[in-house]
Amino acid sequence: MLKWLTVNLLLCLFMACNGEKASTKNFSITIGDGSDKVQYNQNVQVKLKNRKNKTIDSVVYSIDGKRMDNRDGNMVFTGIRLGHRNLEAQVYYDGKSDRISTKVAVLAEKAPQLYSYTILHEYPHDSNAFTQGLEFLNDTLYESTGRRGQSSLRQIDYRTGTILRKTGLDSMYFGEGLTILNRKIYQLTWKANIGFVYDMKFNKIKEFRYDQSTEGWGLCNDGTHIYKSDGTEKIWILDPETLEEKDHIETVTNTSVFSMANELEFAHGKIYANTWQKDGVMIINPQSGAIEGVIDFRGLKDRVSQNNNLDVLNGIAYHKENDTFFVTGKNWDKIFEVRIVAKQE
Repeated sequence: MLKWLTVNLLLCLFMACNGEKASTKNFSITIGDGSDKVQYNQNVQVKLKNRKNKTIDSVVYSIDGKRMDNRDGNMVFTGIRLGHRNLEAQVYYDGKSDRISTKVAVLAEKAPQLYSYTILHEYPHDSNAFTQGLEFLNDTLYESTGRRGQSSLRQIDYRTGTILRKTGLDSMYFGEGLTILNRKIYQLTWKANIGFVYDMKFNKIKEFRYDQSTEGWGLCNDGTHIYKSDGTEKIWILDPETLEEKDHIETVTNTSVFSMANELEFAHGKIYANTWQKDGVMIINPQSGAIEGVIDFRGLKDRVSQNNNLDVLNGIAYHKENDTFFVTGKNWDKIFEVRIVAKQE
């Protein structure tokens, strides 16, 4: 079971670094045995290949402007960000200098913890809802649905499945994730490069354009910042007032850089991210991007009514008062209230 989860739930999300070793005619950098991956806090052999046998005076290594010590050909990859990085070397020789670099993926120090779930309750859910975003405000559930011509923003009584309030999006938009912060609702669209901000009565306050990202997938917030997934390995950190993408983290395990984080939720100081096309949720450290856990939600889809429109697991919302999670999927006729439990090895 553990091997299946590790290989199929995690490694199926693999995104290679595609690192090309940049070099000059004089020098190039080799990491370890030639790999383009290292783990955080790992001691790795880093060598400078002297192609023309130049007389080297000194070499200064750095990543993102941070000087990296290279002692006797060994470097500890610590104090830097995870994900795709450029290791640079400034080589001083014969009164000259060359700057060279190589791409490296800095991965998490530890493997993710594996989790499962216990079902506490099952509630009705609109099977016509192509769920893209799910979030609680107190005891009321809010949902964003997708597909052009069917996309909507909804307020729901989760106990009965009754839609208390609903507004549709223009047919040109494919609705995506949502989050609620400071009595404002933020909603993404997929490829239109535009998002919407509403008041709590679903009156549109403003629109915003994406900055460096090209697509809208999931949203969540930590009470101060908004986090946005875009289908790549990056999760963007947005200013809630300007919606500017101020920074980003990259999602990584101890073996690879991963993409496809979809619907997002913030709970217990972590980002919980549906993995697109997988029956699993990643638990991501919002500071580093390290995937610290993976929740195996296999079996939930078998408990809903099977129909031709039934689609993948998507939609996770944290109920703070109950300290539970609510999980559903696209065109599922149920929402499951669950408690997350550690897998027994």
